[in-house]
Amino acid sequence: MHETTTLSAFDAASIIIVVAAFLSYINHRFVKLPHVIGLTVMGSIVSVLLIVLDWAVPGLTISDQVESFINEIDFSQTLMEGMLSFLLFAGALHVDLDELKKGWLAVLLLSTLGVLLSTVIVGGAFFILTSFIGLPTAFIWCLVFGALISPTDPVSVLGILRRFAVPPSLQATVAGESLFNDGVGVVVFTILLSAAITGADFSFMEGLTLFAEEAGGGILVGLVTGYVAYRAMRSVDEYALEVLISLAVVMGGYSFCSSFHLAGPVAMAVAGLLIGNQGVTYAMSDVTRDYVLKFWELIDEMLNSVLFLLIGLEIIVIAISPQLAILGVLAIPLVLIGRALAVGGPMILLRPLGLVGEGGYRILVWGGLRGGISIALALSLPAGQTRDTLLAATFFVVLFSVLVQGSTIGKIVKKLGDTAGTDSTPTGH
Repeated sequence: MHETTTLSAFDAASIIIVVAAFLSYINHRFVKLPHVIGLTVMGSIVSVLLIVLDWAVPGLTISDQVESFINEIDFSQTLMEGMLSFLLFAGALHVDLDELKKGWLAVLLLSTLGVLLSTVIVGGAFFILTSFIGLPTAFIWCLVFGALISPTDPVSVLGILRRFAVPPSLQATVAGESLFNDGVGVVVFTILLSAAITGADFSFMEGLTLFAEEAGGGILVGLVTGYVAYRAMRSVDEYALEVLISLAVVMGGYSFCSSFHLAGPVAMAVAGLLIGNQGVTYAMSDVTRDYVLKFWELIDEMLNSVLFLLIGLEIIVIAISPQLAILGVLAIPLVLIGRALAVGGPMILLRPLGLVGEGGYRILVWGGLRGGISIALALSLPAGQTRDTLLAATFFVVLFSVLVQGSTIGKIVKKLGDTAGTDSTPTGH
């Protein structure tokens, strides 16, 4: 008699990498969609085909086996406890710190005030929406949805911005906001989720204090680990060792933050900025610089391939009723309006300083793509009707964001042309 065996972590990773490589090849040779969009589309198509096949041939249960496999991977833990640290560090390595300094006020306001505004606006509107369509959800849980859907994903947009006449300052602003609002969004989500689960009255001041402690601690860890790594790299000239040091920063720094409940995403963004600028400029030879940057580009490409493939495959896991599908469709414009208002608030403050123009506003709003972090946070919610409601809405918003916004942002950037570059970016002090 055969015993049922569980896949090892290596087996699960191997399957995902093989599928991602195969579908990436098909997309590159024949479909020719932007990489992450292509993988999300094909992952979604595979999921739907498997569901239809099981419906057409009763007893086949292929989709059940795939669902079991996806659940075994645990998307939420895989991303939040593993992939996220690598992705944020790799993204921060390529952000020009000098350009980021010019737009530091825009990045600060967008990644803090913008996230908080988005959480409240989207959460309040979602509370009304769920009541309207007969899926009433407690207000605190609607705020949880607002927090988990607020972080944006810079991966697709930055690639598009680099291909058009968009100046580095706007690229740095978009990247900086996305890198830091990931960390801020996760902290806000954690605080609100704790209040929702315990049923305790939410104290704004207590939440603000906890936020300052977690985010401030993350910044400190990022600065310390980044500086120690920078000094170590400067004292040697051995590319293999310096790549290893960068890996130690990511894995050790993120684990430390997780153990002490600090903002690991913020720490990785800070460490990546420090090493990607000071380290690359002053601590690495040309050979080492080439190896380190290419190593992290490969890590970034590989993990994003896996991430967006898993987003597409999640269709199998998410049980979506017609009522939840309606909620998900209606949540799309709700989140877009919330993004427009949340970005608009900081923009009003920045406009008198001459830091922001109309073109940059449009790019920030439509280019604020939602990605794997939002789905991972939704999947981490405790099981029940509320989780199903928030997860369905999250999935529709993310899918629309990747497929529609991701594939059209290039046209918007191209249309804005030089105007977006000259009057929309932080020009700094």
